[in-house]
Amino acid sequence: MIVFQRLLKDNGAKWALAIIAIYMVLGICAPIVTPYDPNTVNIDDKFAGMSLAHWLGTDHLGRDILTRLIFAIRPSFLLILFALACSVLIGTLLGFISGYFGRWVDALVMRICDVMLSFPTYVMTLALIGVLGIGLKSIIVALIITRWAWFCRIIRTSVMQYRNSDDVKFARTIGLSHSRIIMTHILPRTLADIAIISTSSMVSMILQISGFSFLGLGVKAPTAEWGMMMNEARKVMFSHPELMFAPGIAIIVIVLAVNFLSDALQIAIDPKLSQQQMKQRIKKGWI
Repeated sequence: MIVFQRLLKDNGAKWALAIIAIYMVLGICAPIVTPYDPNTVNIDDKFAGMSLAHWLGTDHLGRDILTRLIFAIRPSFLLILFALACSVLIGTLLGFISGYFGRWVDALVMRICDVMLSFPTYVMTLALIGVLGIGLKSIIVALIITRWAWFCRIIRTSVMQYRNSDDVKFARTIGLSHSRIIMTHILPRTLADIAIISTSSMVSMILQISGFSFLGLGVKAPTAEWGMMMNEARKVMFSHPELMFAPGIAIIVIVLAVNFLSDALQIAIDPKLSQQQMKQRIKKGWI
């Protein structure tokens, strides 16, 4: 509660939360807020300029750009939230088991994490897409598989800091169950770490799915997705640059919003961090 109050005092965090909320509402309510079908082809209206009928114009197939931009929020952002939630859930569960119980359980889980983390994330994701096939489901599954180990290792380290604290030892002494100890004494302390690593990881996942779709390895046409829209606009990027700018700006805005939220969250959890960053900037001559 205190962290949330500190977060709301940060103007940057307020704007970030507002932008993220707008994206989520538009993505969920896309069929309601848009007057067109994102995949309806109308060759007669191709490359139409901005107008009251088409606020951002139309693409090479006469499809409304704004409509496709809004529908693209679903695979480009909302499904990323789903993949992130699955990765965090798996990583948190295994991280708590490994960090709390230790011994052979910790050794087993950490060896599995070592195997998963021994390969670069992009290389591992490409390999999984090659095995599972090109498509939205494949890239979401690949993102979950390649991310959970990273969350698991970080959360396990956080849990190990608290498992031998005095209140946890007392809880064991009076006979509380392991699940009760974890839920009551350890989980609340690690929620901040989980929130920070989740927001910081979301940016790379958004860029990753857009990047793979741009390369033709992610979302398949005609599904609206920001990276796919940029891929389709490559051939006419000089004659019709607005087709490239629209999805590019959409990606930049949400990435900046999530980055601002991640930074504000870290400062809200540890106010001393803000003072340290200010001192470092003064030393480097940035201020």
